[in-house]
Amino acid sequence: MLTDSITEVAMPEEGKPKLTEEEFVQKAVKKLRGKYKGIHTVYSGFNAAFKEYFGTNPIETTQRLAREGKINIRPVKGGVMIYLPEDAPNTAENVLEKILEDEE
Repeated sequence: MLTDSITEVAMPEEGKPKLTEEEFVQKAVKKLRGKYKGIHTVYSGFNAAFKEYFGTNPIETTQRLAREGKINIRPVKGGVMIYLPEDAPNTAENVLEKILEDEE
């Protein structure tokens, strides 16, 4: 069942414009995440689908998109999790601010 979702994202249809790397990553996160907020790049099949679609290594692209603020990545066992910026878990900085803010 997961394989069908990956194939749907990975295979460009003839006559349709090819997705940009950013569009592909965002679409992959939305379609593959299920009930979670992000996807594991290895276990979801994202890395394999990206390589099949673009013929390049997804690591450089996801790192660049993260630097540009288009996605968030978090290291986890066996790879990384990719999140859309609005769905990313709180960073330690955000948690500290929340703890220290004055209650009114």
